[in-house]
Amino acid sequence: MGTVSQWFTDRIPVSGDDLKEMTNEPVPNHLKRWWFCLGGTPAYLFVVQIFTGILLAIYYQPSPSTAYESVRYITEQASFGWYIRSVHKWAATLMVAAVILHQMRVYFTGAYRKPRELNWMIGMFLLGCTLVTGFTGYSLVYEQLSYWGATVGANITDSVPVVGPFLKSVMLGGDTYNQQTLSRFFILHGAVLPTTMVLLIMTHLTLIRLQGVTEFEFEDERGTEKKTFSFFPDHLYTEIIMGLVLMILLSTLACIFPAMMGARANPLITPEVIKPEWYFYVTFRWLKLFSGTFAILSMGFIVFLMFIWPFIDALFRRKNKNSELSVWIGIIAVLTIIGLTVWEASVAH
Repeated sequence: MGTVSQWFTDRIPVSGDDLKEMTNEPVPNHLKRWWFCLGGTPAYLFVVQIFTGILLAIYYQPSPSTAYESVRYITEQASFGWYIRSVHKWAATLMVAAVILHQMRVYFTGAYRKPRELNWMIGMFLLGCTLVTGFTGYSLVYEQLSYWGATVGANITDSVPVVGPFLKSVMLGGDTYNQQTLSRFFILHGAVLPTTMVLLIMTHLTLIRLQGVTEFEFEDERGTEKKTFSFFPDHLYTEIIMGLVLMILLSTLACIFPAMMGARANPLITPEVIKPEWYFYVTFRWLKLFSGTFAILSMGFIVFLMFIWPFIDALFRRKNKNSELSVWIGIIAVLTIIGLTVWEASVAH
């Protein structure tokens, strides 16, 4: 064993102590609270998505003539296919929720402020990629609702000024849903978006490593001499426990509420009500409340404000150092999103 160890040491000149120093950075005490570990939750779910997605891709056939039957085969005939597909579905749902909750935690704790503005923007890109990944994955089943959901999504994209028609053509592979559409969704869902997200996550973690974690001090921590604890093994144990809890939760949801097969897509019959995934309810309700062009432009403006919010907050605090206007704006925004989501969810689908 000593010879083998020396062989690797000669070629990889990094000792165990060096690795420990590189990875075992001090972690602020507030990370002992589980809600500050929401950044690791979507990362774990993303790994689950990649693993289960690879297994599903073995059987999936991205063509209008074969997609639905291939998903049916996975669900009803392939060994444990129903379980893998259900875990994939629920991991996607929980990942969207975890990214949203993580972004909210960062917002309401002001962890996006200088010098972490770029990391906030990277987080917004990750949120956008997560939502688009969910949309493309939902469309791959080629069910009636997913087909028309993709069609409506493409029409909404077409309403974007200047670049809308081009983006719609890139999305569908033409002016309408056609033979190339599913293969494009599949490539986006299985290759382009995951690769983009991996690169964004790597950049995100690198910036966190360089800048350190935002430090907070709670009342029960005041007066204590030790302000930090070790990442390894203390914080790693917390992340492992959360991962195990998530795996149990995913398996429970997959067994109790497995992914089912809806009606096969029929381009000739438009459903009375088109139902998107829950994380797009707010968008659908917004589009129903306002005219097409105004709704698209206003949503784009809101997203733009979210991207540059660290700089807007800096302007508020420049005028009043202790200003918490961002918090009140955030509370109003969250209540509005919840209200619109519940409103759309209450509509019979």
